[in-house]
Amino acid sequence: MQATVSRFDAATRTGTVLLDDGVELPYDGDAFDAAGIRLLRLGQRVRIEVAPSSSGRRVVFLTIATLPDPGRQRPR
Repeated sequence: MQATVSRFDAATRTGTVLLDDGVELPYDGDAFDAAGIRLLRLGQRVRIEVAPSSSGRRVVFLTIATLPDPGRQRPR
């Protein structure tokens, strides 16, 4: 699924993305680090994977929309 970066804190590597339907989802440093990217810009399109959590849904992986996924195990 794709989304747009709405917040990004370079120091903590956390932020939020805005889905195309207007839902805003947070991501943590682990989701950011999973792709091996170093920086995001506000308004940048990203590809994300979402998993259920106790508070609804959470982003478990995000990368720049045009980059391929690195070789990694996907969460089950």
